[in-house]
Amino acid sequence: RLHRTVCQKSRAVKVAIVAGETSGDTLGAAFITALRKQHPDAKFVGMAGPKMIAAGCEAWAHSDDLGVMGLVEVPTHLPRLLRLRKSLLQRIQAARPDVFVGIDVPDFNLGLAKRLKRTGIRTVQYVSPQVWAWRQGRVRSIGQSVDLILCLLPFETEFYEKHGVHAEFVGH
Repeated sequence: RLHRTVCQKSRAVKVAIVAGETSGDTLGAAFITALRKQHPDAKFVGMAGPKMIAAGCEAWAHSDDLGVMGLVEVPTHLPRLLRLRKSLLQRIQAARPDVFVGIDVPDFNLGLAKRLKRTGIRTVQYVSPQVWAWRQGRVRSIGQSVDLILCLLPFETEFYEKHGVHAEFVGH
């Protein structure tokens, strides 16, 4: 679906991508590799770890920068994280990619996606937040933030479709 929606252009496809932590880096590298098979000239920029960088992503920030956990650690790092998100937002807007792909870290990526979507950039969240398990009311704000959710679990697509949010099952 992403291929059909975004990649039908005659020029090279530009993808802004933000991944946090090791698991996001692994998923991001596989995503880059898969899209590059169909679009060898595709350009990837954003927040990446070593696997995504090896796959060809130009890293504006390192995915480890989001590795913050715990009630005490998060507030301590909040000003830095907000500056990081603002910086990425400005760089992505200036780059005018065909699509923004946020990988996991929904607390960081969905806010970024919502702002980018308002500027006309297509937005994708890769790895659904477990909204189906708790705080289901968040599905509305997720739908306002992204054009497409790429789901790892097959039942997630049905949940999102019931709430009018387009979702595709891609697996692990």
